[in-house]
Amino acid sequence: MSDTDPSPTTGHHPGAAKPSGAVLLLDPTSEAESTDRALTARKPSLDGLTIGLLDINKPRGDVFLDRLEQQLGHRGATVLRFAKPTFTKPAPADLRHEIATQCDAVIEALAD
Repeated sequence: MSDTDPSPTTGHHPGAAKPSGAVLLLDPTSEAESTDRALTARKPSLDGLTIGLLDINKPRGDVFLDRLEQQLGHRGATVLRFAKPTFTKPAPADLRHEIATQCDAVIEALAD
């Protein structure tokens, strides 16, 4: 592989400069080309926020989310629980819409 070829793992050029403090996130949806996306600003507090917890239906994901729900509740967040029908496919559009309209943020559980 030459210096001009993008990395097969990250899709980024090996010698390309990254802005200071930049974090490389890989998109698991097999996008053909990498896309720069700005990070959303952090909220100063969880007080009053509605956080969606999405269970993708892998083993023990619910155990992780149960604990996370307790921790978020102690920090002032309202928690709504959602579940994908199967972990093998993306969440259905209606479920994604429901989460987007009801929640300020979402955490997806990936566990085994």
